[in-house]
Amino acid sequence: MPGVSARGLSHEERRQLAVNLTRVLALYRSILDAYIIEFFTDNLWDTLPCSWQEALDGLNPPQLATLLLGMPGDGEVVRYRSVWPLTLLALKSTAYALAFTRTPGFKTPSEFSENPSQSSRLTPPFRKHVRPKKQHEIRRLGELVKKLSDLTGCTQVVDVGSGQGHLSRFMSLGLGLMVKSIEGDQRLVERAQRLDQELLQALEKEKKRNPQVVQTGPRYSPYHVVRWVDPTAVCKELLLPLENPCQGGARLLLTGLHACGDLSVALLRHFSCCPEVVALASVGCCYMKLSDPGSYPLSQWVAGLPGYELPYRLREGACHALEEYAERLQKEGPGLRTHCYRAVLETVIRCARPELRRPGVQGIPRVHELKIEEYVQQGLQRVGLDPQLPLNLAALWAHQAQENRVVAFFSLALLLAPLVETLILLDRLLYLQEQGFHAELLPIFSPELSPRNLVLVATKMPLGQAFSVLETEDS
Repeated sequence: MPGVSARGLSHEERRQLAVNLTRVLALYRSILDAYIIEFFTDNLWDTLPCSWQEALDGLNPPQLATLLLGMPGDGEVVRYRSVWPLTLLALKSTAYALAFTRTPGFKTPSEFSENPSQSSRLTPPFRKHVRPKKQHEIRRLGELVKKLSDLTGCTQVVDVGSGQGHLSRFMSLGLGLMVKSIEGDQRLVERAQRLDQELLQALEKEKKRNPQVVQTGPRYSPYHVVRWVDPTAVCKELLLPLENPCQGGARLLLTGLHACGDLSVALLRHFSCCPEVVALASVGCCYMKLSDPGSYPLSQWVAGLPGYELPYRLREGACHALEEYAERLQKEGPGLRTHCYRAVLETVIRCARPELRRPGVQGIPRVHELKIEEYVQQGLQRVGLDPQLPLNLAALWAHQAQENRVVAFFSLALLLAPLVETLILLDRLLYLQEQGFHAELLPIFSPELSPRNLVLVATKMPLGQAFSVLETEDS
């Protein structure tokens, strides 16, 4: 998806971008605030301008992917079937122009061209138990952390929210870094320790088979710690060095791969207030889990802008996978009808029990194979209502006939969602810059594999052009 490069914007350009984002988000707040399951109960289609309804009505999913989201299929020529209103075209152009681009400096990773489940850039021991998406992520982030560690002279990497330790293992046993892994779930830590031992054994076997290929330098297992990191307080365990530091004290680099919600904010705060921490490489996610207030906004600049507020619904929408949804639209798969079916179910729930709004519905398998009335009956049972309630079949079928409208409205919201993520990440850049630190955002993963792919890189020393070293392309 086109967009503005987050790399190299001046402080003033970042501040102006925040102004523009808050203005646009305030203008289209009604679309972002809407819950798609209330499409029929709140008559969302009629909240759109009539000219927009005329332009979007009747478009099939592939046309929405091409014309609205700007993601045509291979070899497809973009052709509008009618003259679109300038306001809708302006929305589309603005969404493209103000969102940080998630397109990295490399093309779709060639590492999976031979085998879609095995990265050719990782040796077999590091691929075991690791899904392709995670293989891509740990390699790309691990290599960036190694470069950043070398540039800043760090003596230790701290992987916060390390989970099963896949990133920690690659950085320590694959790249030779000294790594401390911090994870709050003891079960995950125990699993990580078992995988450490399994990997060490595999590496020893590999070394005996191919001594000339296997790494010959020092190899350190990650040091695992069970500890929840409080975003509002300093975690002393996080700062403790693994070895007696050389003269000048420990120099720590903090990293987190998809540090969820407040955890990414905790990394920022530890970087800001702890002199031992000299560098940061953080990929955030789960923005809806940010504490409100407290974790957004962080910068004084964004906090002073009218319309800066980002309620839960907007932050949740920013976590959707735009590229993945566009691909689903192009393929026009039957799974697209799920939103319509759920919106129809909501109308039946409201009729039966008006006070029951937006209840969670446990997953209903193989939705695309169900008739609408069958789905509604199963849905009623899952929310504790009588599945044999009398149904107005004509009304259900009339709603089902509007499936493409539901998909079109949802696509509109997804078009705007990257602006929310951009504002959240921009706020973090400004927060660090207000304190005199150097920070950049770099697209690091392929967005088709990992939509949350912008890594926030920060240092306490000017690196100048050295930031470009971190953006080397895949070969």
